[in-house]
Amino acid sequence: MQQLLSSWFVQGMVKATADMWLKGWDERNGGNVSLRLLDEEVQPFAADFYPQPRRVELSQPAVELANCWFLVTGSGKFFRNVQLDPADSLVLLRISEDGHAYSIHWGLSNGGLPTSELASHLQSHCVRKTLTEGRDRVIMHCHATNLIALSYVLELDSASFTRMLWEGSTECLVVFPDGVGIVPWMVPGTDGIGEQTSQQMGSHSLVLWPFHGIFASGPCLDEAFGLIDTAEKSAQVLVKVLSMKGMKQTISKTQLIALGERFEVKPWAAALNVVREL
Repeated sequence: MQQLLSSWFVQGMVKATADMWLKGWDERNGGNVSLRLLDEEVQPFAADFYPQPRRVELSQPAVELANCWFLVTGSGKFFRNVQLDPADSLVLLRISEDGHAYSIHWGLSNGGLPTSELASHLQSHCVRKTLTEGRDRVIMHCHATNLIALSYVLELDSASFTRMLWEGSTECLVVFPDGVGIVPWMVPGTDGIGEQTSQQMGSHSLVLWPFHGIFASGPCLDEAFGLIDTAEKSAQVLVKVLSMKGMKQTISKTQLIALGERFEVKPWAAALNVVREL
């Protein structure tokens, strides 16, 4: 009999949360991750499910995700402890048939609820699932240090912020040619910030929460992690550059266009057309 604790998705979440903590992105109980699973991936572990799943009403219906399974980090759980007790820190839930509630089938062994940002995750999953025809299955949120730092000193305009990140590291345009969306500062854990984030997810796989953190979407845990890691590396470079009196030279628009052509990606036009003065 297969045990859920040894499943690829639980082990993958253990690794992702440990890596995020080691990066310094998820202090205390900061950060949250959700992974959408297929029924055929989950059912082999049905013997480990709770006999009477706990049902919880959603604050915001997720009709587009009816009957979908998700592995999610728990509310108030420390990422540094997920590897020590995954069954307490994670939760396997299923959205109800009408999309108005979810049932907890495994995890949170000592009680509790999924992340307080569940509404934001589900709203973004709705958008990305449709936009990518089911390819994107992960939403990842963390407190990436240098991206947060830049939100205090750069203009909070998606196109210009994206352009700076593209110039901060050559690989960025290739990894996120669709750029970075930005929402206004809002109280976290609310339906409002979830709605704003999902709107940006319609155009961008990365969304910045100023003075707070970053949201990312991807087809798997590695891709979502790598997306944040790439943007954060560029942000780290920019923090250093800005502390050394700024840029004297940088990657030009012509060079960015050539980069996109070489790697067969289409750069976001608004970011490409930002006029930069050194």
